[in-house]
Amino acid sequence: MTDESSHSHAGHAHAHGHNHSHSHAPANFNRAFAIGVALNVGFVLIEALFGLLANSLALLADAGHNLSDVLGLLLAWGASVLVQKAPTQRHTYGLRRSSVLAALFNALLLLLAVAAIAWEALLRFNDPQPIAGGTVIVVAAIGIAINGYTAWLFMSGKDGDVNIRSAYLHMAADAAISLGVVLAAIAMLATGWLWLDPAASMAISLVIAISTWGLLRESLNLALDAVPGHIQPAKVQAYLESLPGVAEVHDLHIWAMSTTEVALTAHLIKPDAALDDALLARINQELHTQFDIQHTTLQFERGDSAFPCRQAPAGSV
Repeated sequence: MTDESSHSHAGHAHAHGHNHSHSHAPANFNRAFAIGVALNVGFVLIEALFGLLANSLALLADAGHNLSDVLGLLLAWGASVLVQKAPTQRHTYGLRRSSVLAALFNALLLLLAVAAIAWEALLRFNDPQPIAGGTVIVVAAIGIAINGYTAWLFMSGKDGDVNIRSAYLHMAADAAISLGVVLAAIAMLATGWLWLDPAASMAISLVIAISTWGLLRESLNLALDAVPGHIQPAKVQAYLESLPGVAEVHDLHIWAMSTTEVALTAHLIKPDAALDDALLARINQELHTQFDIQHTTLQFERGDSAFPCRQAPAGSV
């Protein structure tokens, strides 16, 4: 469905288009967030209880780490709700950018947690400690099941929404850490090599840090209004320049309104200056279908040299 409006003044014409066929984070992720939060709160309580019973500082520390994951899930959940809030006079785009901020904060939170695990592993290399192998294996196995299942709940949305991907990575990372704990504990019980525990933690931390770095870079780029990675600006520019009657394109901007919506503004020099609603509708629809751009604002100009556009020079904003 296409909603187009236009007006003209002083030789310029502005056209706004918002294609309403785009998708937000699917509604069923609310259920995934609710299940994930409930399961992880329960797991934190289990870890804390067994940590106290087994006198295991490692389990207590991991309970604290998993509590940070609950915070991460709550942030992502809150953002997925906020992006659907209607625009207001003060927030004219609504609160769509909250999903970008949540993804950025979650990436930082995950890297901070991984750094804490790596630091603890380094300390244990110097002073390896025996662990309550049986208890640790059982609790970590529960963690694999809970975190693995929660990650699976978000798997279908991880490629189309950076915010959902941040929740997925949190849970997948915890499942990987728990798997490493189980394998290291089994190997330690069989060999008595206490260094296996910190070695496994270091290896897993490195893998998680590498995967999280991409999330951090992408969410930071979106927060700084960079063109989303799946869009090639040169191709968008070439498309606009190929439109009938368009002689030149300048002041082209493409940015993310949220982790699932992209906006575009551009000035198109059209010497005949004729408004064409059919052309506007075509541009809006093709930008959506070809480039996944949902919200467009176009300004048509005649290109009169007596009234040059201040935004025409390259690099101007």
